[in-house]
Amino acid sequence: MESRIEKDEIVISLSGRIDTNNAGQVEKEILGITDENKNLTPAFDAKDLAYISSAGLRVLMKVTKSAGKKVKVHNVSKEIYEIFETTGFTNILDVQKALRQISVEGCELIGSGGFGKVYRTDPETIVKVYTANFSLEAIQQERDTAQKAFLMGVPTAISYDVVKCGENYGVVYELLNAKTTAQIMNAEPERIPEIGKKSANLLKQLHQISVDEGALPDRKKDLIEWVDKILPVIDPSEAEEIRTFIKNIPDSRHFLHGDFNAKNIMVNGDEFILIDIGDAAFGHPVFDVAGLALAYVYLPNSPLPVEERARLLGFRLENAPVLLNQMIASYFGIDENDKAEIGKRIQTVIPYANLLASYQSTRRCGFNMDYMKQISQGLIKVKLLPSIRSAGELSW
Repeated sequence: MESRIEKDEIVISLSGRIDTNNAGQVEKEILGITDENKNLTPAFDAKDLAYISSAGLRVLMKVTKSAGKKVKVHNVSKEIYEIFETTGFTNILDVQKALRQISVEGCELIGSGGFGKVYRTDPETIVKVYTANFSLEAIQQERDTAQKAFLMGVPTAISYDVVKCGENYGVVYELLNAKTTAQIMNAEPERIPEIGKKSANLLKQLHQISVDEGALPDRKKDLIEWVDKILPVIDPSEAEEIRTFIKNIPDSRHFLHGDFNAKNIMVNGDEFILIDIGDAAFGHPVFDVAGLALAYVYLPNSPLPVEERARLLGFRLENAPVLLNQMIASYFGIDENDKAEIGKRIQTVIPYANLLASYQSTRRCGFNMDYMKQISQGLIKVKLLPSIRSAGELSW
């Protein structure tokens, strides 16, 4: 019987038939593997399992009882899943169906970002294919977040299938002939003011949603915990400055999208639908407005090659300030020709944009020590700290 170690699990491969004829031998082999790996959580890969009888199920139940928690059984075929479901073992074990394999070869690429690419697979369906470092658990968590947001009234597309695309994972969404706002602005730049106004109105609607306790992460709490994680690369006094700045942000239970940009908004007729909501949380609206500065000020002016900036932005670089100015004017009810007041509002959120940039950068690198040192010297000390020292009081 084959087994492999994945993170904190010892994954045991099940194959062929497990019935009364061989259940005893299978149990002996499984217990031998788990006894040799007592510090690891047992899990099972059922990719090659053709059949399992009640005798085999009892073996898995023994392992679950010994582990003291639900044991994962993944890559389960439709036929085997029906056995688990019929016998009630889907309530005893963490049974996960095998993922459907798809190909995006020849499909239209409608969006590309730091975490993956979005393809149209047919007129009614799109798939977001995540980068290789995205785990299945993280993707499933994003699906759960999207479902919670939908029930709160957020206009988000609900995925109906998690798939494999080569060695990467993907999520399938049903959207009838929808396009991203980035695609529309590229094809019809004269519509940027319209897109800006509608996007700002959508963001305001999201911020009117109050999030119940425990439904979504608390962005302010996450940021305070983040400060503790970066202590090895900053001075204690600097950490206290950042922590105090975060604590002074007014408490709020407003819904936050977390990554509100033109590639994450699909237009289906007159309806705006969000497709990437894995960073949703609750907190003060300044976090989402600061995210606009990250998307439409920082990214277009970053040191990345022009082609890469344009790819990540999703539309022409010179149109980023046009969109941002329209969104800020519409969100705050400012005259769209009052450039001074719009500029003042943008400057107000820059310290929070620097905070988010520092937070996101260290998270994306997995808190790698060498990379965190670079971020500390090039972002936290040079941009974040000076900006929070001069930050004014939030006025909304």
